[in-house]
This record gives sequence, C-alpha cells and structure tokens, in this order.
Amino acid sequence: MADKRDYYEVLGVSKSASDDEIKKAYRKMAKEYHPDLHPGDKEAEAKFKEVGEAYEVLSDAQKKSRYDQFGHAGVDPNFGAGAGGWGGGGVNVDFGDIGDIFSSFFGGGFGGGGRRQNPNAPRQGTDAGVNVFVTFEEAARGTKQKVTVDRVCTCEDCGGSGAKKGTSPTSCPQCGGSGQVARQQRTPFGVMQTQSPCPRCQGRGRIVENPCGACNGQGRVRRKSEVGINIPAGIDDGQVITIPGHGNAGTNGGPAGDLQVQVAVRPHPLFERDGYNIWCDLPITYAQAALGAEVEIPTLDGKMNYTIKEGTQPGDIFRVKGKGIPYLRGRGTGDLLLRIVVEVPKNLSKEQKKLLKEFEEATGDKQYQKRKTFFDTIKKHFS
Repeated sequence: MADKRDYYEVLGVSKSASDDEIKKAYRKMAKEYHPDLHPGDKEAEAKFKEVGEAYEVLSDAQKKSRYDQFGHAGVDPNFGAGAGGWGGGGVNVDFGDIGDIFSSFFGGGFGGGGRRQNPNAPRQGTDAGVNVFVTFEEAARGTKQKVTVDRVCTCEDCGGSGAKKGTSPTSCPQCGGSGQVARQQRTPFGVMQTQSPCPRCQGRGRIVENPCGACNGQGRVRRKSEVGINIPAGIDDGQVITIPGHGNAGTNGGPAGDLQVQVAVRPHPLFERDGYNIWCDLPITYAQAALGAEVEIPTLDGKMNYTIKEGTQPGDIFRVKGKGIPYLRGRGTGDLLLRIVVEVPKNLSKEQKKLLKEFEEATGDKQYQKRKTFFDTIKKHFS
C-alpha cells in the first residue's frame, strides 16, 4: 500500500486544482484508459482503476480534506494494516474520527469540560464511486448494467470489531475509553488545559490486543463486488446516479455509504445532444434544395422518410417533433433538429458543366433574392 502514487499526480493536477479541473482531468483519463478501448491490456486496466480511485477521493470534499492532511492513511482503512499500537496489538485507527477530536482541541478552554465525541459511536461509511460507459442510444432509451465496485466492507471474520474470534477490544486504560487525554500547561495567563488524541489507542478509545488475521485488526477489508445498475432513459453525459447503501462500510455498526455512479456517454457519429433535443446535419443536393425532395433521415427509432420543401436554403433548420431524448424521469420527449447542408458537386464532367452554365444563364436575380439584396447594398454604400 505504501507504494501508491499521489492522487494529484495520478490525475495530473495540482493540489490547488478546482473541482471542475479535477473532474475534467478524471474524465479525460478515464476515457483514455477505459478497458473497452484496450481489451486485454492489463496496464490500461490498472491505470483506469488508479484514476477512478484517485477521483473517488479528490471529488469528495471530506475525503479530499483527510487525504490532504493524512495522505493515503486518511482515506484507506487498510493502509498500514497490522502495525502494532501502544498497547501491543493491532490498533484499528479510523481517521474519520480525527476531525472530531481536533474540533474539540480547545473545547475545554481554561477550565475544560467541553462536549466530547464518543470515538466508538456508530459512523456512516463514505461513498464509493464507479464509472459506466453507455452508447448514445442506451442513454436515450435507458439500459441495465452490472459493474464491479472496489469498496470497503465489514470484515466477516470479526464482524468489524478488529479483534480475533473469541476476543473483544478492551477499553483503553490511559484515556478510559474517551479517546482523548487532557494536558495542562502553565502560561503567563494561567493554566491552560487542552485535549489531544490518546497516544496509546490513537484516539479510538479501545485497544485490540489480539487482532483479527483476516483484516489485520482494521475491522474492514477491501473487496470487489458486482452491483446491478438501472440507467434511466434520458440520462446525460456526466450525470451521477446514487445507489444508497452500496458504498463503503460504516464503522462501529454504522450504515454503509452510497455508491455514486458517474455516467459517460459515448459520442454518436450523426447526432449531437442539446438538452433533450438532438441535432443532425442533413446533407442534400443543390437540386433537392431547389426542387424539394423526399429524403431518408435517421432517428433514434430507425430511419424514416421526410419531405424537403422547395427552395430550401443552406442552414435552414427543420424540427421533427418527438424524435429527441425522453425527459429524465418525466413525461415528454425532445425533438430532432435537422440542419440543412447543401452540398456543392465536385469533379463535374464537361457535359455537366455545360448544362450548369446554361442553367445559370437561364436564371435571373429574382431567383437569387439574397444575392440581389447583397449586391444592391454594396452598390448603395460603395458607389
């Protein structure tokens, strides 16, 4: 565990990076190393997991704060597992409690007696994170996926106590189970009393004399498990689905955190999403634009026929009602917006050029209203 890379280094951002910068860096690297793009590449798979683990911590304000203060030990219960405590056993240190301890550091003031947090009270586990990639069509229609989640679970052998079967943690004799010790210091202003984490139990209030061999006295272990996810129709790129109770296990019998599933939608070769509407560039010929035509257009439901009206101009936009994205957990559907692109033919034959010149000569300014207005304006302002 000690050879883990710094999470900021993994994502290629500085410690002062904003939430948006961290998110952008993560999404870029997650797409770069996603296993779907590198089938069978173990190195890419390892980097993808490393990137996900880094983002899980740095995207959570509480985890990020603990990581900035304590490093990997502040966010991973298995970091440094098996180390002996002052009492001779493997001490189960929950760094989530450190903030509570320090919050009451000066709570006693000159006379002491501030409210103390119970270090052995049940605490909810932190959230776990995972990423899923879906196609444009799957995001529009909804789909189901199974994902493998790497999360912290309660040790089954010791039930989360950290103590070997048949034994139990004991109350720390130095702090009496409070997890804190008071210290008095004489100053020019009088005697000041402060509180700090108990050095013998590391602020836990209890000591594990006979640590569990399965979790090395930590009470929790990292395991991979498969979770089924319902991705609702209308989900957009970057949105997060929360699955309650499927995150990291709590401590002291506390409930598990949630699983945060971030959805990444792969781009489509023809469609571009705009809210619940879909844009599509529709190339047509010059003749189709001038004369009108029946053309075939793509939709999320398959192909359909559509009538291009006579005299259609480049850049015109046609709206096909109800052929967009379904509203997320609501009623209604967006529209399909067709942006007309008139394609000018290339590599004309001699006969085609001749016919086109004859057509040009046969038409007048009345057929080109925009052109006529443009040159009339030039004549007016520059003559």
